[in-house]
Amino acid sequence: MSLDDKVTPLRPKRPCPECGKPSARETYPFCSTRCKDIDLNRWLKGAYVISARDDEEEPDADEPN
Repeated sequence: MSLDDKVTPLRPKRPCPECGKPSARETYPFCSTRCKDIDLNRWLKGAYVISARDDEEEPDADEPN
């Protein structure tokens, strides 16, 4: 019986978002430092983008409130 069998997990186990292997406690939600670094690299390169909503109008500076 390992230490992980005795400890109640705080978070449910889920697959690694990069490779699909089970996540590890030390690098949650990733399975390894490698997958964690791959994801970080994508954020830093701008591969992940949160787009702005086009349907919101910006207030005009010329209009009085």
